[in-house]
Amino acid sequence: MSPSTEPTLPPPTSAEWIRPRRGLGDEPRWGLPGALQVGLPPTPGPRGLLRIFTPYLDHPHERLINFVAIEPIPDGATARGFSELEPSTLDPGQAGKRLWSANTFEDAAVPGDPSAPASGVIDEVDGNPRLTVWVGVERFDNGADVAVRVRLRADRPHEVELAGFARDSSVPLAHLVLTATMGNWARLRELHLADRVVHPRELWPGFTRTDFTEHARFPLPLLARDGNAAVVTATGDERDPLSVTYADDTHAHWRFEGRRARQGWRVDDPHPALVAQVNGRWAYWASASPIPGGVAYENLEIVEPFRQGAALRFFVDPLDDTAS
Repeated sequence: MSPSTEPTLPPPTSAEWIRPRRGLGDEPRWGLPGALQVGLPPTPGPRGLLRIFTPYLDHPHERLINFVAIEPIPDGATARGFSELEPSTLDPGQAGKRLWSANTFEDAAVPGDPSAPASGVIDEVDGNPRLTVWVGVERFDNGADVAVRVRLRADRPHEVELAGFARDSSVPLAHLVLTATMGNWARLRELHLADRVVHPRELWPGFTRTDFTEHARFPLPLLARDGNAAVVTATGDERDPLSVTYADDTHAHWRFEGRRARQGWRVDDPHPALVAQVNGRWAYWASASPIPGGVAYENLEIVEPFRQGAALRFFVDPLDDTAS
């Protein structure tokens, strides 16, 4: 299935959306049954990250395919803020910025209780039901004060639209990077550009350290286009990822399950200075356990000059047995 092709589903009713309804203690998770779903802490996983669930890949309820981190870069700086890694000031002693949900941008400005998630707002666009929820983000150490708008559409069941917003209280931003940050779980090794496929062994030959590789950058002219939209995708290079052998010390949560898929970003209105970036790892995060098959892409991201509310779409399309 191409990134621009979606299956046709009957329009959902408001009762069919998966979303918090009662308040305190509800699971912070939004989407449609059998479609891509977005979650927030305190669902399992590190703080400071959006969760991407894909139950249509034959995953159990708690299995997620990727995280999305929020990483602002102020004007004049090169270093990023890290939503997953920076210590929290709202929750002393905790690593990772607090995330909370709200139904409006204004409400997301007030630090909320992650255990009392918002329901989200349902409306229609072009006759298609849409669910919108805002993610508030604790102020970063570099002075960035941002929120992320999350939108899910019934006619696009395998994608989520994400858009970053800076508040008046924020320092000016050069970039607000939303990075898919767990490509190692799916062992993504084929980066699909306009006219070629790039493998990690070409970018970082002989890399066997337990930290990250350097980033590899691909400017807009190298990316695939769908009309005006820029598209970059990554897939695994294994036909049967369930059959690999893991090191004895590999944690169970790194072991692949379900069906193969294509992950990627689509930017409908790309900035001329847009670049796609990837880095890789030889060992799974926070371990020395080698990834079967060698270095795989970990972070897959779009970097472009900050524009208030500029949207990009993250998608996860199933692959059949003959797809590449």
